Amino acid sequence: MTEQNPSAAPAVEKPVSSGGVGDRLQGLVGGSWRSAVQRYAVLVMLALLFVVLSIASSAFLSKENLLNILSEQTPLLIVAGAGTLVIIAGGFDLSTGSMAAVASVCAAWLAVRSNSYVGLIAAPVIGCLLGTVNGLVITGLRIHSFLATLASSLVYGSLALLITGGFLISVDDPRFPVLGRGQVGGLPNAALLMAGFVLLAGLLLNRTVFGRHVFAVGGNAEAAELSGVRVSLVRIGTFAFSGFAAGLAGAVLVSRIASGQPQTGRDLTLQAIAAVILGGTSIYGGVGAVWRSVVGVLLLALIENGFNLLNANPFLRDLVTGMIIVLAVALSAIGGRRR
Repeated sequence: MTEQNPSAAPAVEKPVSSGGVGDRLQGLVGGSWRSAVQRYAVLVMLALLFVVLSIASSAFLSKENLLNILSEQTPLLIVAGAGTLVIIAGGFDLSTGSMAAVASVCAAWLAVRSNSYVGLIAAPVIGCLLGTVNGLVITGLRIHSFLATLASSLVYGSLALLITGGFLISVDDPRFPVLGRGQVGGLPNAALLMAGFVLLAGLLLNRTVFGRHVFAVGGNAEAAELSGVRVSLVRIGTFAFSGFAAGLAGAVLVSRIASGQPQTGRDLTLQAIAAVILGGTSIYGGVGAVWRSVVGVLLLALIENGFNLLNANPFLRDLVTGMIIVLAVALSAIGGRRR
C-alpha cells in the first residue's frame, strides 16, 4: 500500500460517536492490550512453560536441574545478549559461532604454550578483533551484514581448522577448567560471568549515548546520520561487541572441555539469532531489549530440558520449538511497526 499525501486528500469530517467516552475508553483498553501482548508475550509463554514443567516433572525444580540449565545456556546467553545490539542496529552477525571457535582454539594454544589465564583472557580480545574486522568490511565496502558475516564465518571457520591442523589441543593445566567448571558459593563461575555480561549489555544499550545511537541507527540510519550520529562507527562498535561476546563464549566452552576444538560453538549463531527474534527484538532494527533475548534463550532451554525430563520423542522437539517461535513472533507483531 502506497503512502498518500495528506494535503491531497479531501477533508472528511469524523463522525461523532454516540458512545463518546465509551468508545475512547474501548480504544485505550484495546491499544493497551495490544501493547501488553506485544511486549510480554514471550515472558508469559516462559512462565506458562515453567509451571507446566514444574507439574509434569518432579525433577524440574531441583537445584541441580536449574543450575544445569543455567550453566548449559551460558555461552548462548552471552552471544545473544551482544547480538541484540547488532540486530537493533539493523544488522546480522552470522559469524559468532566461527569467532567462538577461533577464540577457543587460540585460548587452548596459548594455554599450552604460555599460561592458562593468558589463553582465557586472550579469547575475548581475539573475538573483539575479529568482530571489528566484520564491522570494517561491512561499513568500508558497504556490503550487507548478512552476506559479509556469512562469508567471514567460512573464513574464520577455516582459520580455526588451520590453527589446530584438524586435531584437538588438549590442556592439562588444572587451572584451565576453572572458568567453565568451577563454582563460587554453589553457583557456576561461568553463570556469574554471564550475569555480569548480560547486565553490562543491558546498561550499554539503555543507559549510554552509544545505546541511544544504536536505536537511532536501527530506526532510521539516514535520519541518524543527518542528526550527527556516526553511523559507521556505531555499526562497527556493535560488531566488535558481538565478537567480544563470541570470544567470551568460546573461553567458557574451551574451559569446560579443557581442549580446543575447531567445531566449538558452531550451533551458537542460529540459536542466538532465533532467541533474539523470539524475545521480540525486531528484525527490521530499532526495537528490542537485552532482557527479551534472555527470556528467548530461557524459553528455548526449557523446551529442550522438558523433552529430556519427560523422555518425549526427540524428533518432535524441533517441531514444537518452531511452532512456539512462530507463535511468539506472531503475538509480538500485533500492533508492531512495519517498514
